[in-house]
Amino acid sequence: MKKISIVLLLALCLALAGCAQQKTTSQKVIIIGSGATFPQPQLEKWIDAYMKLNPNVVIEYTGKGSGGGQADFEKGLVDFACSDPPLKEFLWKKLEKRGQPLQFPMIVGAVVVTFNIPGVKELRLDGKTLADIFMGKIKYWDDPEIKKLNPNLNLPHKEIIVVHRSDSSGTTKIFTTYLCLVSEEWKEKVGSGKVVEWPVDELGRGVGGKGNQGVVAAIKSNPYSIGYTELSYAIKENLPIVALRNRDGNFVKPNDTTIKAAIAEVSMSFPSPKEGYKENIENLLNAPGKDSYPIVAVSHIIVWEHYNNKAKEQAVRKFVKWILTEGQKSEYLATGYVGLPSELTEKLLKEVGW
Repeated sequence: MKKISIVLLLALCLALAGCAQQKTTSQKVIIIGSGATFPQPQLEKWIDAYMKLNPNVVIEYTGKGSGGGQADFEKGLVDFACSDPPLKEFLWKKLEKRGQPLQFPMIVGAVVVTFNIPGVKELRLDGKTLADIFMGKIKYWDDPEIKKLNPNLNLPHKEIIVVHRSDSSGTTKIFTTYLCLVSEEWKEKVGSGKVVEWPVDELGRGVGGKGNQGVVAAIKSNPYSIGYTELSYAIKENLPIVALRNRDGNFVKPNDTTIKAAIAEVSMSFPSPKEGYKENIENLLNAPGKDSYPIVAVSHIIVWEHYNNKAKEQAVRKFVKWILTEGQKSEYLATGYVGLPSELTEKLLKEVGW
């Protein structure tokens, strides 16, 4: 009887151990992120592919603008953040008091200017005219400056509605930095930032939209409007895209060829991921070259070098490594985005010992 009891006890222990082991191995690691909507379509494609390859990892991402993601990361509300502009030094130094932040460029995209003029599908603009439209100096679509660039278009005498981001936005930072490069007046009176004071708002012709999604929706619902968004959003919604005059004087639209041409003409050099705040976003803007699209930008992912939870640390690290290696292959790229050079991603990963 005693021998039977011991055998039963051993069997019960083995069964419980097996259940515990099964529970441990099947436990999912959840990674939470938030931030820029500029790379969101690309990030969503990556996440979907990665979770299919790694069923024990769950990744959730909320697009709320670069500023929102940076704030969430600073408060410890998320495991990673995405931001179009690199983090500023003052925020970087604050984060360093809690640990080592790491910032990696992850994808190349383009900010485009799109419009809603009934009956008009093609439009050309140069940097100065674009800045004057967003300043509110050019009020009507048939203004002489616009007609000079579009002599064959029958432009209407209608007021221009200017659509812009209402939230703290990396797309806005990129767009306004470009306007500073092509318009001295814009640089002096408005400047660049994730949030700026839009002169058209005071004139009653400005409309704000939250996220790139909100901008696209506002443009579609407001005839005679113009605004800026990330390329993939304009493609998805089948919105017409302005051909911008580039630094060499040619009118170009954004596509794989013109984005890659801009990248090829500039130095794709980035600081160490441990010193991400030293990056200058102007490097990719208004690049020389006859085929270069002028508003090209890189979006970033920000993570911690170490996490309190080792399983999460390993999961975040593996996800970032996958993005910068396998994720850069054509089959994992969403429409409207261009991958980073492999020599760059290899260099960045090597600098952090990954």
